[in-house]
Amino acid sequence: MKKWLKKIGAAIVTASIVLSSTSMATAYAADSKDFCGVWISTVYSADYPSVQNDIAKQKAEFSQKLDKLKAVGVNAVMVQVRPKGDAFYKSELNPWSAVLTGVQGKDPGYDPMKFMIEEAHKRDMEFHAWMNPYRITTSGTDLAALSADNMARKNPDWILTYKGAMYYNPAKTEVKEYIRDTVGEIVKKYDVDAIHFDDYFYPSNYPLPEGEKRDGKEGNARREHINDMVRMVSQEIKSVKADVAFGISPLGIWKNNSSDPSGSATNGGEGYYSVFGDAKTWVEKGWIDYIAPQLYWERGNTYADYETLVKWWSNMVKGTGVTLYIGQGLYKDVVAKEITEQLKINEGYNVEGSIFFSARDIFDDRQGAATALKKYYSAPEPSVTEPGTTTVIEKKRAYATSSAIKVNGAPVSFEVYTIDDYTYFKLRDIAYSISGTAKEFDTVWNGENSSINLLTGLSYSGTPGGNAIGKDTTAVTSTAKLYLDGDSKNVSAFTINDYTYYKLRDIAKLLDVGVTWDEGTSTIGIDTTTGYK
Repeated sequence: MKKWLKKIGAAIVTASIVLSSTSMATAYAADSKDFCGVWISTVYSADYPSVQNDIAKQKAEFSQKLDKLKAVGVNAVMVQVRPKGDAFYKSELNPWSAVLTGVQGKDPGYDPMKFMIEEAHKRDMEFHAWMNPYRITTSGTDLAALSADNMARKNPDWILTYKGAMYYNPAKTEVKEYIRDTVGEIVKKYDVDAIHFDDYFYPSNYPLPEGEKRDGKEGNARREHINDMVRMVSQEIKSVKADVAFGISPLGIWKNNSSDPSGSATNGGEGYYSVFGDAKTWVEKGWIDYIAPQLYWERGNTYADYETLVKWWSNMVKGTGVTLYIGQGLYKDVVAKEITEQLKINEGYNVEGSIFFSARDIFDDRQGAATALKKYYSAPEPSVTEPGTTTVIEKKRAYATSSAIKVNGAPVSFEVYTIDDYTYFKLRDIAYSISGTAKEFDTVWNGENSSINLLTGLSYSGTPGGNAIGKDTTAVTSTAKLYLDGDSKNVSAFTINDYTYYKLRDIAKLLDVGVTWDEGTSTIGIDTTTGYK
């Protein structure tokens, strides 16, 4: 579905919601191949930043990482701006994050989130402010280690401790109000597209009082405390800036059907009990705009089959107005290997996009996942031929070219033809010869669409064509369509001996590659260090 169809679909859904007062949720997206998000984790500096106390390097690193993500197809970033009750932004409620400077509360000398939002929007990428609502430390219970302006240090009665770490107590009214106000501060002061919570609520498997059952009074009370916080945050966002979305990424299993007939046919950890997060209620009440369950399992997993869970969540959100994205765990080799197959499964359900964990696995191209994502998100949509339109098929004389060819100064030997005084090359020969340079690209043939898609920034994955000088022959107009990173391009092409040949200057222009002709030595030059002229 193209972008304009996405906008029309979203407008229709939004209009229907305006006419109905049954849900606070708004339409947020409408196409599974249009929304491609990634989590950028800052806790432990996992994805960013790799340096401290250096404004220029932090800025350059973030911009470069956005460029890499955009090249793959990412159009939304979930940046962890409050990893441990702290801030990557100027706040009156939360201290500066130690991740930036090494010292909690130390001013980094600039406003990182403001910069990051601007950089994302320059690239037409959405910015979702990812916040962990309750975590104070990942380890350590010494309040003196926190900055003097840390709310936990100021209000030690707000804290609960578990397994050597500190958390804000979800049962405290003051904590709920603090989290609400923290979110409100961001929405008021920054141009964020969404507020995003992850799956951390009560500490995982935080014990119930002696004799209490998991569906007993205390368990239900804990879920209600989380529900209160979610509701309060939702209302705050909509009262401050209604077009800012609110999304949560819960654990991938709400309940197994062995615990509740309405649960999924799985046998894994249940978010309803382990962290006291009732995701089903958040959706049904319309407190959130999107939900992104973390389905970090592979197809056929014994305890949590991927498609089984996609189907369950798809059915759960149906008719609610809440958008479903799937959180996908590229950090697992078994998932990274089959990510294309998982995305194709999503297409068959009520799924409107994906969010990938995490950025570093895309940068590392774990199990070829980044390459697979680029191919998937750049794949052109099937085209529809206008009634009555036809492609004029011509036959032309193709003369074998004996000119010398150099790529970046090094001689190569390709089978090249001249047609109507223009030189035509095989795409595979160009791709092979410039692989490893800044202008490298891969080629993907789509038989269903009869198209060739050029994917920039990827090394060529095929083999070169024949290198012998051919013989004069007949060329026939090619009907194959050409795309560059998913965008249709109108260029001249001919089929010669079952291969598709393109005018060298057309391809060079698309890739911004220099092309030269040396009359004295009869040499064609391809130069990736210069642009097309």
